[in-house]
Amino acid sequence: MKYLSNLSIPVFFAILFCLTSCKNERKLPIYGEREAKTIKNEDGTTKTDSIYQTIPDFKFLNQDSVLITNAKFKDKIYIADFFFTSCSSICPVMHRNLKSIYDNYKDNPDIMYLSHTIDFKYDKPSVLKKYAQKLGVGPQWQFVYGPKEEIYGIAEKNYLVAVMEDKNDKDGYVHQGWLVLIDKDRRIRGAYDGTNPESVAQLTKDIPVLLAEYKK
Repeated sequence: MKYLSNLSIPVFFAILFCLTSCKNERKLPIYGEREAKTIKNEDGTTKTDSIYQTIPDFKFLNQDSVLITNAKFKDKIYIADFFFTSCSSICPVMHRNLKSIYDNYKDNPDIMYLSHTIDFKYDKPSVLKKYAQKLGVGPQWQFVYGPKEEIYGIAEKNYLVAVMEDKNDKDGYVHQGWLVLIDKDRRIRGAYDGTNPESVAQLTKDIPVLLAEYKK
């Protein structure tokens, strides 16, 4: 399977590592599209505020064949990614690296993980269940299956991750290896190359920064 390293990526991903590696960073930036909205105050005055892109409502079947929605992640921060169980290249590396983060934070109820399969033909819930068991993770890490148009749509439009079916590739699919950090307000707060140890280490450092934001 080819790694989509040469696909067009939003500019903010290109500068992400630089922004989030500053030693004095006290708050993670918010990424994605935004729009200005005029808000009326109680005293009648108005102010302009920025409304950021958020992850929309979704419904997918998880590894237990249970329909889950975004409500499953209410009041949680979570790390999302896109993969498929028969992937022979980047997926095993991504999930091995993410598993190390899972192990570090498995006792923290404020953190979850959400892996979307892009193999809509084979990766039914029973397959995802076996994959989760082999990986050695519990319900804190959800694996979900859904129709192609829904999974691919939310990947590219909302998580800003490129995925596609490719009959010319030996695995049949190609995708980017981003681990996307989502806050409790469903906003993108970072994206990290799941195959790059330095980038994954940065994600590990950014998680407590984001958690601390909600304790202020």
